[in-house]
Amino acid sequence: MNILVCDDKPVMLKFLQEYLEGEGHSVVTASDGEEGFAKFIESQPEAVITDMKMPKVSGIELLKKVKAHDPDTIVITMTAFATIESAIEAMREGAYDYIIKPFSIEQIKMIMNKVSEKISLIKENKYLRSQLKTIYRFDNLIGQSGKMKEMYELISRVLENKATVMITGETGTGKELIARAIHYNGPRANGPFIKVNCAAIPEGLLESELFGHEKGAFTGAISKKEGKFEISDGGTIFLDEIGEVPVSIQVKLLRVLQNREFERVGGNQTIKSDVRIIAATNRDLAQAIVEGRFRSDLYYRLNVVPISVPPLRERITDISILVEHFIKKFCEENRRPALKVSKEAMESFIKYGWPGNVRELENIIERIVILSSGSSLELSDLPPHLLPKDNQLDQLSVPSVGRHKMTEVVDYIEHKMIEEALKITNGQQTQAADILGINRGSLIYKMKKFNLYNS
Repeated sequence: MNILVCDDKPVMLKFLQEYLEGEGHSVVTASDGEEGFAKFIESQPEAVITDMKMPKVSGIELLKKVKAHDPDTIVITMTAFATIESAIEAMREGAYDYIIKPFSIEQIKMIMNKVSEKISLIKENKYLRSQLKTIYRFDNLIGQSGKMKEMYELISRVLENKATVMITGETGTGKELIARAIHYNGPRANGPFIKVNCAAIPEGLLESELFGHEKGAFTGAISKKEGKFEISDGGTIFLDEIGEVPVSIQVKLLRVLQNREFERVGGNQTIKSDVRIIAATNRDLAQAIVEGRFRSDLYYRLNVVPISVPPLRERITDISILVEHFIKKFCEENRRPALKVSKEAMESFIKYGWPGNVRELENIIERIVILSSGSSLELSDLPPHLLPKDNQLDQLSVPSVGRHKMTEVVDYIEHKMIEEALKITNGQQTQAADILGINRGSLIYKMKKFNLYNS
């Protein structure tokens, strides 16, 4: 750990430097607050230990300057003239702890152990924040189709402001991913991102979840609770499934949108919250307004910047890109070489309608990567509902009546279909039966009938 020690007493400086260096830390010293801040700028330490009373610049002033420059720096104050007032002032200005002179080796050791744990936590949080920025980086949104490019352009325009955004799209299209991309690529990236699934919270609890409650506000409210709007101050709140919010709560939500203020349930103190609001829905809110289930004034407040996410079936050119992306992702997670996708399998991915959108595609690829044992992704790896429907009845040519008996034609078609199903599934009878829409026992019976059982 890099530490700056600041004290106008040479004996104290020498003592702390020798002790801390003996514990394996790198130490820089200064004899007053002015020199201390100059060395702080120069050495960028992770922790500062400073006396409170020093010439030129006091310890409290040094504390303020350090915290203004880097809020994450840990500052420990020392004083031989400790009072409750001085301790409170130091803590109010951001000091991590204080120690009263004279102190023992055990006291300083205990404090430095706490400081070390705190710095490790800060580093971990910084790393996680950087990882989140990487994961939700704007250019990590997958897709190059015209509709996706239009959406990217719209997203880029809203990153730097705090306008309310309404994201609409079918289930599984990636609405939350877009909300996170807006948050982590904008000026609020270091603030909290709080998601609320409005459909998953019972109506009786949603108001308390959003706005918090005071102790005794209702049966079971045994203590005060901060709501999501309160804890997302300085960041972004993502209201997923906004169309499920009861009309009784919509009025209070409208006030937050208009004035950025609210009261907890059972409270009368007005609480301000500097928060960006992003809402999402797969519902037709215009129809909900007509039916009286959604307030029109709330809708207009939410719909400042509308972003529509296209379903996967409308961005066919993106399917192959997404398939390759998810294969790479899940192969890395499962520590196996990336699977190559056969032409036939990719054609099936592209032709399928994807009612569950990107989420359905992701789940299917994950299952294939986990269960497959080959080096490539083949038709036989796909679930039955993704396999090509080449046997469309209206496309069959019917042989001329009289040239063949009906039983001969039926047997011929059954024979060819069973052969093809077994070929696709590499002889896996259960999968072949699924494709053909019959049970395995019937398949084995017909295989024996057509002399395919041992082939």
